[in-house]
Amino acid sequence: MHMRNKIIFSFILILGIIFAHNYMYPDHRSISEESVSYKLDAESLFNEFIEDSQQAELKYLDQTIVVSGVITSINAENITISNKIYCQFETLNSNFKVNKSIAVKGRCIGFDDLLEEIKLDQCSIIK
Repeated sequence: MHMRNKIIFSFILILGIIFAHNYMYPDHRSISEESVSYKLDAESLFNEFIEDSQQAELKYLDQTIVVSGVITSINAENITISNKIYCQFETLNSNFKVNKSIAVKGRCIGFDDLLEEIKLDQCSIIK
């Protein structure tokens, strides 16, 4: 009887450890494979954040969105769309040029009050 209790306790302990590990270290989100919650242009998204940033954050924060606009700057791993949307990529193809139209899919991580930019990460090019 005593040995049976030890086996049951060990089994429950192992299940608890597995559950705790999966809870603390969930699988990494793949934004490029997720379905899109919102599609809008850079001006519309920016205006929503300017008009009511708290409401816009509730709506867009941590959501997968597609933003379209014109490329206004390009760096090694990021681009800026319409001087308003900062898009961070894992790797960025160098075929893009300033003043070209683009649509980017990414996860909204918030609004930078200092730079007045909306930040997206894990971005991928739609067109």
